Amino acid sequence: MATSQFYLRFILFSISSMLFVHSYSLSEPDTLLKFKASLRNASHLDWEKSPKPPCNGHRSRWVGVVCMNSSVLGLQLEGMGLSGTIDVNTLTGFPNLKSLSFMNNRFNGSMPDFRKLKTLKSLYLSKNQFSGDIPENAFKGLIKMMKLYLSGNKFTGEIPSSVLDLPKLKEIKLDRNQFSGRIPDFRQTNLQVANFSNNELEGPIPVRLRRMTATMFSGNKGLCGAPLKKKCSSPSPSPSPSPPPPPAPPPTPTVASSKPSTTGAPPPPPNIMRSPIWLFMIIFLAGVLILFSIFTGFLMDRRREQPPKSVETPPPAVRKAEAVKLCFLMNDREKFDLTELLKSSAEVLGSGSFGASYKAAIRTEPAMVVKRFQQMNNAGKEEFHDHMKSLGRLRHKNLLPLIAYFYRREEKLLVSDFVPNGSLAAHLHGHRSLGQPPLDWPTRLRIVKGVARGLYHLYKELPGLVAPHGHLKSSNVLLNESFEPLLMDYSLIPVINQESAQELMVVYKSPEYVKTGRITKKTDLWSLGVLIIEILTGKFPTNFLHKGKRNDDQDLAVWVTSVVGDDHEDYVKKIDLILDKDIGEISDGDRRLIVELLKIGLSCCELDMEKRLDLKEAVERIEGLNVDEKE
Repeated sequence: MATSQFYLRFILFSISSMLFVHSYSLSEPDTLLKFKASLRNASHLDWEKSPKPPCNGHRSRWVGVVCMNSSVLGLQLEGMGLSGTIDVNTLTGFPNLKSLSFMNNRFNGSMPDFRKLKTLKSLYLSKNQFSGDIPENAFKGLIKMMKLYLSGNKFTGEIPSSVLDLPKLKEIKLDRNQFSGRIPDFRQTNLQVANFSNNELEGPIPVRLRRMTATMFSGNKGLCGAPLKKKCSSPSPSPSPSPPPPPAPPPTPTVASSKPSTTGAPPPPPNIMRSPIWLFMIIFLAGVLILFSIFTGFLMDRRREQPPKSVETPPPAVRKAEAVKLCFLMNDREKFDLTELLKSSAEVLGSGSFGASYKAAIRTEPAMVVKRFQQMNNAGKEEFHDHMKSLGRLRHKNLLPLIAYFYRREEKLLVSDFVPNGSLAAHLHGHRSLGQPPLDWPTRLRIVKGVARGLYHLYKELPGLVAPHGHLKSSNVLLNESFEPLLMDYSLIPVINQESAQELMVVYKSPEYVKTGRITKKTDLWSLGVLIIEILTGKFPTNFLHKGKRNDDQDLAVWVTSVVGDDHEDYVKKIDLILDKDIGEISDGDRRLIVELLKIGLSCCELDMEKRLDLKEAVERIEGLNVDEKE
């Protein structure tokens, strides 16, 4: 009887404990706010004012939060000037957490302990100020980890051996630190990128890593062996024996392997091994493998002998004769595969910030534009597909829709409609060479309104992005036959390599990024302000041409203020000093509207972000400007 009472009490105690823990477990919004409280310089993360819950399906309502199936999948808090503590204990409140990115912030101190986050697949800590030795067991148990970026910190000591215990590791970047000692003998079969450059490493490069390019090992005076040209002076003992590779997931069938696998299964009974049938099977399989190897080598030699393709061929995303399908995002379009696209007649349109663009004619479909991106590896395959689907759901008359895309690790293709009327930049700065009339005032105002509407739609539909456009400039605004603007190359920051984004994208040329190293929700407003001034003055923002962040005297807003002064009352008198001469004749009423639009543009460019307009107010003021004729 006493035993029964004991078990009954134990069960009741267990149930009450579970209820107690459940009642005090934090909701996702509360967990995010608790995590934010551990950070410094996080006031611009206005999560408290954001709608709840933070996730609606795959759509995020909170800046920097990545969502899937209405739950938090990851955090992408990059380039925000954050410091303080990464509260890993609080992050355990997200059971489906797969990705964390705190790149390009100001976190310092020792490496946080992420071992409690067992579901983590990607960890990006590059370009912070972390320092000290990383514990040997820092990554123990993170068996789902696929990407580990620690570059651009101040880590010292030897590379922790627990990186060898990540069976699914595909990419590891340890460059630009102060790691010393030897490079461990990585045995992960899926490892594709391993960057150890600019450290203090020494000794021979492990055999399994010699297929990497030499740049992955440069800047280490003590390293030797292929792929570096520096030979090892004398036979050096190979790197200290590392533990056997971690258990990999069950192998999937492959076309061929160099030898039959002998791991993971007990040997067959001796009588079978001695059987002539078994011996015959081994010999037969070995022969097949040898023939396959010879055939593969022949194909590789043939491929190397082929001359390079003309620059006017479609992008070489797939050179193998493989049937690859594009991922279509619009159901009302006729489907075609990548092979068809590559075989279609193509015309090189030009080369932009991130790669070349091609005009392709396929069947009876309207002409399309294929943009090739090689700097689009900031997101893993799953995250990339999810983000493309989010962009594919966007529908607005001032957004150029994304029709389809193609994913490959080395490069990505984005497919959209061809807009024959060209870009706003061409009409503002190259209309004479194109033999086209200049844009008059009513047309310019219509374009500004359309740009503002399209940008506002991005902010409503993608509230989880810090800069929902990120690359707003006149060359990324296309004009249809009615001169209605179409925004393009929007919302790509989450998938563009951060180094490339910070070097090339417009938001990273903003005053706040120059000063604080971070972008905010109002950074796209600065881009809009610059675009408004460019449309009114006809002057190109030449600081956009420079790579990296700039703080020149060539800033358009600074130039306008230097000409017309700070007194808005004088703008009407001095507007002709800065107005584009190609704008045509304007009435006194038009002049007042132009002055009002100029004020809006300058308010969007305020250096003090507290004084800068928010997007909703800017759009409302722009919509209130109306010329006499119909738009």
